[in-house]
Amino acid sequence: MPCERKPMRYGHSEGHTDVCFDDAGKYIVTCGSDGDVRIWESLDDDDPKSINVGEKVYSLALKNGKLVTAASNNTVQIHTFPEGDPDGILTRFTTNATHITYNRSGSRVAAGSSDFMVKVVEMYDSSQQKTLRGHTAPILSVTFDPKDEFLASASCDGSVAVWKIEEQTQVTSWPLLQKSNDVINAKSLCRLAWQPKAAKLLAVPVETTVQLYQRDSWAQVGTLSDDLGTQAINVVAWSPCGKFLAAGSIGGLLTVWDVESKLCVERQKHEKGYTVCGLAWHPSGGQIAYTDTEGCLGVLDGLSSSSSSSSTTTPASYDDLFDDDDDRPMDEGISEGARSPAKNPGDEDDDDDLIPATGRARNRSAFLDDENSLDTGSLKQGLDKFVDDDDAGSAIVPPAAVAAPLRPVYDGPMPTPPQKAFQPGSTPAHLMHRFMMWNSVGIVRGYNDDQDNAIDVEFHDTAVHHAMHLTNSLGHTVADLSQEAVLLACPGTDELASKLQCLHFSSWDTNKEWMVDLPKGEDVQALCLGQGWAAAATSALILRLFSIGGVQRELFSLPGPVVCIAGHGEQLLVVYHRGTGFDGEQALGVQLLQFGQKRRQVIHGEPLPLSRKSHLSWLGFTAEGTPCFIDSEGVVRLLNRSLGNMWTPVCNTRDNCKGKSDHYWMVGVHENPQQGIFCIPPLPCDSTTDCPTHCLCPSLSFQEQYWRSVLLHNHYGFLSSSGYEIDEEGQSQAQKEQQELLMKMFALSCKLEREFRSVELAELMTQNVVTLAIRYASRSHRMALAQRLSDLALEKANQLQGEEPQEEEEEEPLQYTRRNTGSGLGRSGSAGGQNRVTNVLDSMMSSSKKPTALLSSSGSTGKLNKTPFLKPLAPRPKTKVQHNSVYVRHKSGFQLWLEDNRRIILADNPDLEETDVIKEAIGRFRTLSSSHLPPHTHTFALNSWGMDSTRCRKRSTGRLAHVDSNGPLVCQVCWMSFWW
Repeated sequence: MPCERKPMRYGHSEGHTDVCFDDAGKYIVTCGSDGDVRIWESLDDDDPKSINVGEKVYSLALKNGKLVTAASNNTVQIHTFPEGDPDGILTRFTTNATHITYNRSGSRVAAGSSDFMVKVVEMYDSSQQKTLRGHTAPILSVTFDPKDEFLASASCDGSVAVWKIEEQTQVTSWPLLQKSNDVINAKSLCRLAWQPKAAKLLAVPVETTVQLYQRDSWAQVGTLSDDLGTQAINVVAWSPCGKFLAAGSIGGLLTVWDVESKLCVERQKHEKGYTVCGLAWHPSGGQIAYTDTEGCLGVLDGLSSSSSSSSTTTPASYDDLFDDDDDRPMDEGISEGARSPAKNPGDEDDDDDLIPATGRARNRSAFLDDENSLDTGSLKQGLDKFVDDDDAGSAIVPPAAVAAPLRPVYDGPMPTPPQKAFQPGSTPAHLMHRFMMWNSVGIVRGYNDDQDNAIDVEFHDTAVHHAMHLTNSLGHTVADLSQEAVLLACPGTDELASKLQCLHFSSWDTNKEWMVDLPKGEDVQALCLGQGWAAAATSALILRLFSIGGVQRELFSLPGPVVCIAGHGEQLLVVYHRGTGFDGEQALGVQLLQFGQKRRQVIHGEPLPLSRKSHLSWLGFTAEGTPCFIDSEGVVRLLNRSLGNMWTPVCNTRDNCKGKSDHYWMVGVHENPQQGIFCIPPLPCDSTTDCPTHCLCPSLSFQEQYWRSVLLHNHYGFLSSSGYEIDEEGQSQAQKEQQELLMKMFALSCKLEREFRSVELAELMTQNVVTLAIRYASRSHRMALAQRLSDLALEKANQLQGEEPQEEEEEEPLQYTRRNTGSGLGRSGSAGGQNRVTNVLDSMMSSSKKPTALLSSSGSTGKLNKTPFLKPLAPRPKTKVQHNSVYVRHKSGFQLWLEDNRRIILADNPDLEETDVIKEAIGRFRTLSSSHLPPHTHTFALNSWGMDSTRCRKRSTGRLAHVDSNGPLVCQVCWMSFWW
């Protein structure tokens, strides 16, 4: 397909431009950032007609004599063509429209805007509109399905979506593009294009390739690429016949592919290498018009249309495709009949078929062995379904005599492009004004424009350090900030090596800066600061660890390409690629390293759990030092150290967004107080946008509140074991809140008659709270539950006694209080044979009270010690201690009541002595009704007839009886229960 690239003509001022042909191909119509629309009769037209439609024109479309333009006044306007008379406003947006297009018949116009919306407007009645909402960033481009059923759109949020027009719903979406905050900052305009006529392929420019997606199944069925294409493709356009696809790139490369064979059949370079931002095929298919960002118009002429008799012959094998003899025609050795297939007289589109005049492809090495791994035979078989039935006569058929055998077509999961390395807390590097780091210490801003190339460092607390302004002469792109230093790094070039620079402002000497040059070919991709150290992960799969003063302390290899790293105190968190992900999943691994005196690896490269088809968005530590991260679905996960270093989701920021277009940019996380996720609110937002905000969670159930409290207070144990001072008052308050939540859940389970669940909740309680649970169950007349809770209370009491320090060879004291589960009775005795019956509630000892003494035969008293017991390194000499009888003296109900009410008695009578206090307490205690008495005040005695003759102490007429054989004794008058 030899063509002629004609010299370009100046058309508009510097900036974005667009181009299209009229229906007949008589005129070329262009628009630009000067606000003018120019109508050219040809490229040689010295006096094109000019129409001013606004301050700037971002896009245009022309069909049926109606010229539609997207102007900078947030409107989509209509002008008559070619007269250029205004014909009204089609629709309006809250911001400027970025791209517009007609459907195949010209009855509808689709327009995308920077306010994240896509509108489909009827030309005959502009009040008939359909609005497509779902993108979370400005719209890059829109394109109609030729059958007018679907519409595709690309957005700065990185996604390409397909919509059902009538239902106004999103059919599918692919995360294919690099995210940006505005069209002007987007890496590519991503001008989508739907295959005309057959309407079976959607072309999406992604980086340096064009991906083809099949209609209805929405599966990727092919990829077009060019070996010489090193920069992102900006815009694509189909030929009128639907067999060829043209693309214009940022570097000015113009490429034409034969879609069936996936061969590059034409390649031209912009004469000055400017970015191509507008592209259009002539209706006849023999010419391509294009515009650049400098306002110039160009034409590729001579893309001749001819019959299929001279169309390109697909090579029969790879040997023919990569023949060493460049001068030998590709169809040599093929019979005339095979080389010149008969023309089908019924073909109407044969004149639109583009052919290379030489009979061979211009780019032999551009055949991409795509994910389907098709040879020429399977290409023909697989792509026949994408060719319109009307074009069957002009289809390219390989000669049957030399056809290669078919290879199996791969139809399995497709690999996911690996996530690129990024710095948590930073915005994209291609922005001229960006945040290089925003964390709990301060903000590092980078400026790179025509006026300045500098870095500003600001501290939230000016007592740490004053603000700094640094000249960015080295081109630093990544940064981190701590209370000790600022760490910067720049990529390497052909002449200069990648550099790591540290401004150690907390140093006590006068030299506060050091710099390290990395080996050639090794670039810093991620870095972080900790307490007294700095780390940098490089493109050579190496992590370098430096002291804060510049001494390299460690160097080790990473298992895969780094994604990001984070530091806090003596901890280093590393996330890297473990392998290739499939079907949109990322295969990431995580390592957690602990420095200090004992260096160790806490997490050994386990997989990092992400949400389905998401990627990592932020990585760091909480203010208390717990690793955490957030993925692109907005789920925040925290490391649960108490569960073997598992990751637990604690919040979903998407649940707190007001709309689908909202999202949160993470800054930091605090575990205490709860609900402490600091992030930047979305734009637009009703609140102030220049300060962090809390991401509040919705109302939680008791269970979620309890487990969230447990998870978010695990850091107390970690900090204590690491030698840090902890807030003991805060820890006790957290434990108190947890026990209160357990008691609320216990009461709710009792009301719902979930006694089994009540026992499960009681297992999580402390001994004192179990006592309260027994009282609640007794007063709720749930005797079976109270019995099981009593058993549980005794087990917890035995566990506490078992944790007390004992002499190694000391015999265990004989406990005379024991439980007989078979009869429901417990007997306590002494060595002399006297029986003593006690209430099990009396044996519950409050953790806030002094422990009960153990009395030995020798009269010595051994107090319980609750401080941690450390075993000596050397074994103690063996001693034998003989015990006679040991019994536990339990407090009576009056003693417990006095302890609870002593403060009230003294407040009423501050002058009373101790004996007078006891007398006053006895008087008040005797006047109490049974409803105010705890179960401890009920006493009873056995006689020879058993327990039927037992009486309640406060209700002498009340008989004590078992509700069931294994249950407690219950007073039949006051319904108070107690145990043997």
